[in-house]
Amino acid sequence: VDRYLYPLRLSDDVLLDVMARFQAEMVKGLGRDTNPTATVKMLPSFVRSLPDGSEKGEFLAVDLGGSQFRAHQVKVFDDGRQSSQLESKFYPTPKEVTQGNSAELFDYVADCLLDFMETKNLKHKKLPLGFTFSFPCKQTKLEEGVLLAWTKHFKVRGVQDTDVVASLRRALQKHKASDIDVDVLALVNDTVGTMMTCGYDDQRCEVGLIIGTGTNACYMEEMRHIELVEGDEGRMCINTEWGAFGDDGALDDLRTEFDRELDLGSLNPGKQLFEKMISSLYLGELVRLILLKMTKEGLLFNGKVSTALLTKGKIEMKHVSAMEKYKEGLSNTKEILTELSLFPSEEDCVAVQHVCTIVSFRSANLCAAALAAILTRLRENKKLLRMRTTVGIDGGLYKTHPQYAKRLHKVVRRLVPTCDVRFLLSVSGSGKGAAVVTAVAHRLAAQRSRIDATLAPFLLSLGTLREVRNKMRAELEYGLKRETQANATVKMLPTYVCGTPDGTEKGKFLALDLGGTNFRVLLVKIKSGRRRSVQMYNKIFAIPLEIMQGTGEELFDHIVQCIAEFLEYMGIKGARLPLGFTFSFPCRQASIDKGTLLGWTKGFKATDCEGEDVVDMLREAIRRRNEFDLDIVAVVNDTVGTMMTCGYEDPNCEIGLIAGTGSNVCYMEDMKNIEIVEGNEGKMCINTEWGAFGDNGCIDNIRTKYDKEVDEGSLNPGKQRYEKMTSGMYLGEIVRQILIDLTKQGLLFRGHISESLRKRGIFETKFLSQIESDRLALLQVRRILQQLGLDSTCEDSIIVKEVCGAVSQRAARLCGAGLAAIVEKKRENRGVERLQITVGVDGTLYKLHPHFSRVLRETVKELAPQCDVTFMLSEDGSGKGAALITAVAKRLHNVGQK
Repeated sequence: VDRYLYPLRLSDDVLLDVMARFQAEMVKGLGRDTNPTATVKMLPSFVRSLPDGSEKGEFLAVDLGGSQFRAHQVKVFDDGRQSSQLESKFYPTPKEVTQGNSAELFDYVADCLLDFMETKNLKHKKLPLGFTFSFPCKQTKLEEGVLLAWTKHFKVRGVQDTDVVASLRRALQKHKASDIDVDVLALVNDTVGTMMTCGYDDQRCEVGLIIGTGTNACYMEEMRHIELVEGDEGRMCINTEWGAFGDDGALDDLRTEFDRELDLGSLNPGKQLFEKMISSLYLGELVRLILLKMTKEGLLFNGKVSTALLTKGKIEMKHVSAMEKYKEGLSNTKEILTELSLFPSEEDCVAVQHVCTIVSFRSANLCAAALAAILTRLRENKKLLRMRTTVGIDGGLYKTHPQYAKRLHKVVRRLVPTCDVRFLLSVSGSGKGAAVVTAVAHRLAAQRSRIDATLAPFLLSLGTLREVRNKMRAELEYGLKRETQANATVKMLPTYVCGTPDGTEKGKFLALDLGGTNFRVLLVKIKSGRRRSVQMYNKIFAIPLEIMQGTGEELFDHIVQCIAEFLEYMGIKGARLPLGFTFSFPCRQASIDKGTLLGWTKGFKATDCEGEDVVDMLREAIRRRNEFDLDIVAVVNDTVGTMMTCGYEDPNCEIGLIAGTGSNVCYMEDMKNIEIVEGNEGKMCINTEWGAFGDNGCIDNIRTKYDKEVDEGSLNPGKQRYEKMTSGMYLGEIVRQILIDLTKQGLLFRGHISESLRKRGIFETKFLSQIESDRLALLQVRRILQQLGLDSTCEDSIIVKEVCGAVSQRAARLCGAGLAAIVEKKRENRGVERLQITVGVDGTLYKLHPHFSRVLRETVKELAPQCDVTFMLSEDGSGKGAALITAVAKRLHNVGQK
């Protein structure tokens, strides 16, 4: 007996090998090029989300695929307890329907549904319907599926290669007159239905397994691995159709002579070979073939071959299950064999029971190996060392066989010790599951429209952007004109920088850079001639919050202390060096070395500074310290420094743009257009201070409620409105406001606003850059959100990514509209048909955000089509740029003196 059964016994090494083979088949099925030849078809189900507990409503489901047709009414309650009600009615599936033609089948389904709706008094309601269709289908949408092949006992003509949902809709359409109005929202495979039903009760459930008359498994796969479906965001349930595993010969070394004989006698020889080794439809037959051969060889029943042993299908799974009830001893076995006219001895009963055990054990082993492959893939997708998950399970073999479930669990745990698996028995999986899928689809559709409505104001049309460009152009003109300048929001400040570098600059210069939470002191050595070069040495000092928001005297004393430390560090305390002071706040200048602070921005609040000359304040602080003296030549805005740095490399650079914590632009304007400065010859750099664009309400039509919330919560309400829509300092805060709103609507984080989400400034702009990076899988997005104390699902991560994208895209497009106004003005100044110009750019948003720079460039191209704009990244505009301005000012000063 043992010799006969030896090929059916599988060691753990063999099972691990089967597991590896199945993993390879999965990869093959997911690949676009390898799928056509793969036996495991890995069909996308277009089910993209598991239940999250917020589903509610009334749904219908019909279930076709078993020995009976079923109609269900499912009510799902959003009561925090995830309760549901299921009412069902069963209808026979007569042979003339399962072996007839397409119209007969779908008319029968529609008739049964109509009957069900009448008995439940549902005819007057318009209800969404989920259709469980337990046959392999190729889906391109959730509500569309083309039948690949019939399985089980179905053989209906004219259905293969057609869309079964369309056929059902046509059949339902005929009943439209009798008040039946049903919307087919989802086509679901029974395996997927099982996963979804269990997922409704346990949100960890992401695998579905059927093990009954047929066998199959499905699981949630990362979209980026599913080459058959466009897009790589999120996850989708894959229906493996694993019954066909081995149809290409991959399991031939494990198939016994009995498996081959069984296959030859089946309805579909050579097909579904894995299913034939494990599903209950075939196990009884396998036992019969083994007993027949053993009897012929005189090992059983005294060698007497009865009719029962010769009759195909005579031994069924129910017999095998009953004979394996060890608690009953051999009495069950004896009774069943006697019924089959096999008159066994006690030894015969022991041997037969042994055969049944080995056959069903092999089934559980093979099933466990393939399931272990799926669990390992899930764990690797999540990059976890250990994973907790739930497998939703259904099917007669699992439910009714006395030992099967226990064996399966044990082997799975042995093969994947790194997965803590819970097995959850599905209740009414295929019916309720279809309703749950429909409920989830219904929820997602409703959520989608609300998310779209929330983000719609951030999607600016080309027409709107043209308006912004034209308004910016008008504001630039107001700022240049003497009579309107005082009331202009875009201040158009003259910088008294009247030239760009010509390459003859040389010498040692100091530069100071104040514009954010850090302060830098630099020594810059400029060489001219053939060996033109710029060498820089710098040191960074922090500015504590209490000094940023203390008194002006404390701030400038801190600055001078930092300078003293640097001069000491560099050993140059005695030299009176020319100094350029980058001061990145709005200043009105009366000359290159005089700058009156108009107002603090970027979180600074030091007292007694606004309205004062910052150069004087710096000189005073140096005098107070009385350790060294410096020649302060120029006070410089970082935007101008950016333009100068790029101008040193490219003489065509006449615009500077900062897109970072703040947002600003400067450009070389013809002196004749600058009415507030005497003289008409040459050019001067104008610092636009465009961040205040819109402070007069001219862009209120595009400001959203989130912009208003961010503005009201800022240090300077009502000021710098354009900057608050385009600069890095505020984008994260806009995102946070949107996330709070979506959470309040129950569309994110299960409606729970965490403590961290309530904190202002928690969502830094660097997180936007990280989250929107194309290389980041959603898993990493979830990790970033977890760092922020936001426990997100996969769906949450997709929405957060979308929100970040909408906010940063709008920022880039608005910035592009403003820049288009500037380049168009330059073109008209020059009086040319086409303008070639370079823009020097600096700022973390432009440099580090994955899409900002591209969207900005595209927008400028769309809105200023007659300008060919080159964007050049600035190398340290505020440091090197300040030194270059000082050098140019010295050069021009010397020329003037000569």
